[in-house]
Amino acid sequence: MYEYKCAKCGEVFEELVRSAADEKGLSCPVCGGRKCGKVFSVFAAQGTVSKASSGGSCDGCHSGNCSTCGH
Repeated sequence: MYEYKCAKCGEVFEELVRSAADEKGLSCPVCGGRKCGKVFSVFAAQGTVSKASSGGSCDGCHSGNCSTCGH
């Protein structure tokens, strides 16, 4: 799953893209625009934990010594 933003209308949407060929046929679900660029999202960033997205605490380490979130 990747997030895309339409250059024509500004709509941000998710799309399952398995290959570069799939990405070539991509269009905005709202206006049909064909100029859509990938948007950086937390979902796409592997191995990171954001305090904002996790409610202020690390959901994965539970070690009490997390270098990512400080918990």
